[in-house]
Amino acid sequence: MTLIAHVSDTHIDGGRRSIDRTTAVVDYLLGLQRPVDAVLLTGDLADHGRAEEYEQLKVLFRRLDVPKLYLPGNHDEREAFVAAGLGPLNRVERVGDVPFALVDSTIPGKDDGFIEDATLDWLDGALVGGTPAFVCFHHPPVALEHTFADQVRQFGEERLEAVIRRHPNVVAVLCGHFHTPTVTTFGGVPLIIAPGVKSTLIMPWERETDEMNMDDRPALVMHHYTRSRLTSHYRIL
Repeated sequence: MTLIAHVSDTHIDGGRRSIDRTTAVVDYLLGLQRPVDAVLLTGDLADHGRAEEYEQLKVLFRRLDVPKLYLPGNHDEREAFVAAGLGPLNRVERVGDVPFALVDSTIPGKDDGFIEDATLDWLDGALVGGTPAFVCFHHPPVALEHTFADQVRQFGEERLEAVIRRHPNVVAVLCGHFHTPTVTTFGGVPLIIAPGVKSTLIMPWERETDEMNMDDRPALVMHHYTRSRLTSHYRIL
């Protein structure tokens, strides 16, 4: 059994609010009866991509003596992300015997996402072999029927979908960016979007606005995986 804490969109900015909300996530994980096997952080780790923000993030998560799987988001800066020791950008990390393909979906200077052809070629090769694997990145490759979110999602997704469908060993796709707990499908597998630690997206069926709900408590997803089933539990802190 593998237990993964999936955290996203901490937006560490040096301010008390972002630190307190991220600390609440770390405190929750420290208090578990059964420690997680790893923490997956799917992007927008820092709010401005500054070196000091990444150092603060590492200090906060250093309290957890488990592997941390970091991904960049549109608020992150590639060079600073790698320089902070959070990269490289595209890599496979194993948690026990379960591989996690960590994929860069960012476009420097833009909020929307796109996976480059060379990266998709790398991912295609990384999934060969038949071992059950997870594919992870920041930008969801689906629309939510939300005016703002759908403008900054991942585009060119049909290319990614073709890769996913070629590899039936893909268990699920895990991402962040939308600041809302969401489950759908993509390429015939579950696509699970983590809530934002910083804030929560307000959906059109709740209220017509492009603003975020800044009052909701921070949340995360806990993924429990055995070779027969993936079960994901959302936790509001």
